Amino acid sequence: MPGASAPPMPPLFTHEFATDPYPAYAWLREHAPVHRTVLPSGVEAWLVTRYADAREVLADPRLSKNPVHHSEAAHGRGKVGIPGERSANLMTHLLNIDPPDHTRLRRLVSKAFTPRRVAAFEPRVRELADRLIGGFAERGHADLIHEFAFPLPIYAICDMLGVPAGDQDDFRDWAGMMIRHGGGPRGGVGRAVKRIRAYLAELIHRKRGDLGDDLISELIRASDHGEQLTENEAAAMAFILLFAGFETTVNLIGNGAYALLEHPAQRRLFQDAVAAGDTGLLRTAVEELLRYDGPVELATWRFATEPMTIGGQRVAPGDPVLVVLAAADRDPSRFADPDTLDLTRRDNPHLGYGHGIHYCLGAPLARLEGRIALSALFGSLPDLRLAVEPSALRRRGGLIMRGLRELPVEFGPVRG
Repeated sequence: MPGASAPPMPPLFTHEFATDPYPAYAWLREHAPVHRTVLPSGVEAWLVTRYADAREVLADPRLSKNPVHHSEAAHGRGKVGIPGERSANLMTHLLNIDPPDHTRLRRLVSKAFTPRRVAAFEPRVRELADRLIGGFAERGHADLIHEFAFPLPIYAICDMLGVPAGDQDDFRDWAGMMIRHGGGPRGGVGRAVKRIRAYLAELIHRKRGDLGDDLISELIRASDHGEQLTENEAAAMAFILLFAGFETTVNLIGNGAYALLEHPAQRRLFQDAVAAGDTGLLRTAVEELLRYDGPVELATWRFATEPMTIGGQRVAPGDPVLVVLAAADRDPSRFADPDTLDLTRRDNPHLGYGHGIHYCLGAPLARLEGRIALSALFGSLPDLRLAVEPSALRRRGGLIMRGLRELPVEFGPVRG
């Protein structure tokens, strides 16, 4: 706990904190690097904020992903995890299970994210980005979240899963309900999850008679060839790939575009790289945007399975532990000038997509989507600028993700 001489801790989980949590995280790193707090949901949890501790925790097998290890019954009331996933029978996915089930399911799904398959997806992502930009380019203004950052990864992950084109707009509506958090109707997230679950069950049934070259078909083939993948597991895996596979990318594109708009010199560097086709700089730029203001603020829930010590603090069995990726990735003990956006940064082992056996399976696809989306945006609209003061922007609610509700921009109309 902080010493008596420490300055007072900045308040957590306020509107000001949501807008810019980094000063509070700097205070925690220095004075209370492993800090027990009460979350807005009422659940008590440990926040881990230093890079070295975070990296260890993310790979520690004594910390389970399965909420049955929680010391409270909060997981049964939807206070940890994704609202509605328990009632929709969607719990058996990679974010909620441990080895050996995690190992088995990850091996099956990893076939969809090989370098070859991700690279083959690049033309489709470019097509989506160009089409979406074309939808507002002549207008001279847009909301980059709702008109670009949100639909692009939705349509991309639907294609990868094998959702028919005629059903993808329904998925877009349900996904929108899932990420509104506090901005939508009460219970809307849970209802969206149940609708997705019902649809996936029906889609799996339909695909059994007409398998294709898509991820759901691959999951069905694995199940039918003795891999012991149940229909519930197949539906849960498809669900979590949809959920984790689009919201992180929405935030990567949205946060990345905002960071570039707010840093003119770095934006010019990025646009020069787009014009020159400098893919090396574009790749390091995406990594730096992931570190500087990444899409995932806190890693998903972990629960101690035995007494343990983290950063000098005793953690009891059942205690929830949340790694604050946003704090760890600005730790000055690991990153030089951590509060500076530097698209040329080379030494950048950020934790934006986790670490250890739960490292984000879809990270290669998200990186591809982020690079193509931002390149298309700033290449097609070179005079892109914010249409509102930065203080007018609002962040979405929710504990794990960090993203903007909207990003209004203006630009010189591009005539087709």
